[in-house]
Amino acid sequence: MNKISGLKVAMHNLGCKVNSYEMDVMGQKLSAAGCEIVPFTDVADVYIINTCTVTNIADRKSRQMLHKAKKENPGAVVVAVGCYVETGMDGVKKDECIDLAIGNNKKSEIVSILEEFMAAREGSFDKTMGGKSVIDINATHEYENMRLSDLPEHTRAYIKVQDGCNQFCSYCVIPYARGRVRSRDMEDVLSEIKDLSAKGLKEVVITGIHVGSYGVDKGEPQLIDLLEKVNEIEGIERIRMGSIEPRLMSAENVERLARISKLCPHFHLSLQSGCNSVLKRMNRHYTAEEYMESVGLLRKAFDRPAITTDVIVGFPGETEEEFEECRKFAEDIAFYEMHVFKYSPRKGTVAAGLPDQLTDRQKSARSDVLIELTERDSKAYRESFIGEELKVLWEDEEEHGGANYMIGHTDRYVRVAVKEGTDAYKEAVSGEITSVVPSGMLNDETLLV
Repeated sequence: MNKISGLKVAMHNLGCKVNSYEMDVMGQKLSAAGCEIVPFTDVADVYIINTCTVTNIADRKSRQMLHKAKKENPGAVVVAVGCYVETGMDGVKKDECIDLAIGNNKKSEIVSILEEFMAAREGSFDKTMGGKSVIDINATHEYENMRLSDLPEHTRAYIKVQDGCNQFCSYCVIPYARGRVRSRDMEDVLSEIKDLSAKGLKEVVITGIHVGSYGVDKGEPQLIDLLEKVNEIEGIERIRMGSIEPRLMSAENVERLARISKLCPHFHLSLQSGCNSVLKRMNRHYTAEEYMESVGLLRKAFDRPAITTDVIVGFPGETEEEFEECRKFAEDIAFYEMHVFKYSPRKGTVAAGLPDQLTDRQKSARSDVLIELTERDSKAYRESFIGEELKVLWEDEEEHGGANYMIGHTDRYVRVAVKEGTDAYKEAVSGEITSVVPSGMLNDETLLV
């Protein structure tokens, strides 16, 4: 007997693009099983929080959302799903706000797990249903097959092709939350994208936990092979890559990428530090010079590619000289966008036990320096496209200063706005791509047509 049909289910996602994809799939599965998916602000029968554990702040946000759900409806079933479950099981078991815990590699079974839990709710089932809903993620070599059955609510679709990570950077807990590298069958990926394209999808984002390692568990890297095949799918107009490491950008690989006509010239190359001594302590497997060379290859092969990155400030032992080396490196690169994170110790990682941990004040001061730098560089990059014809994938309407605007993004992920009442606005339909010529800036982050 179906114990969940008719239930109101509220869902909230935290974390990365992989989590976003998995949440979309879980939502579609629950909807197909007869559940009514409602906003998280509504009173629901079941609350599902897809958690994140990449930082201490992410852990705290996960707990806050779980507690908020139980406060909203004390009689509801509150379900913790994903990475926080994997790394914080002791806390999950003690937390009275959590009724059911589902680990990674079990999200695809959300319907059957929830049905069984609801059927036995009055019994003595524990939060992991006797271990059925959480496995030892570090012992599995099996890729959890998930698939979107319909277009997601957002304009572009994240397509997960890989899970797990083998890098073990000294500051990172993700390998313990997601396990080892596991790759999805290429034909299954292509089949999913073809089905979504037939339903009107224009842009796909190829993503994973360490997407550059796609295929290595099957014998050799296959990411570029996959991108070349996606490029052949009719109806898909844009292919975007998730975060990748600079080592992927060899001269041969960049030459292959440049021949993929639908590939967006937007590359998120993970940096973390522009100082070699810090990179070594982080257990990153490249040097600042190698990173710079990769960026140079991309800028030679693509016209003004959008180079974005992540940087951690205040890593244990980071001296003023090391930070200045990183700042100067970032200034020389002139990133389109730089996401700046203050180092946060994660229990169980090597870096948490390193000497010379920096103070919050030191980390904040260094973060402010890089944020000011990236805001300046980002604005200059956007302004360089004023007066040029740009193709924009339109997404949603927003209000600014009392006026309505349709918002979209270019292939370089530059944000563009067109004002209601203009000729360009009439053609700016969500999910469609049109050509416009921006004449100025709506604000520091948005070009204005």
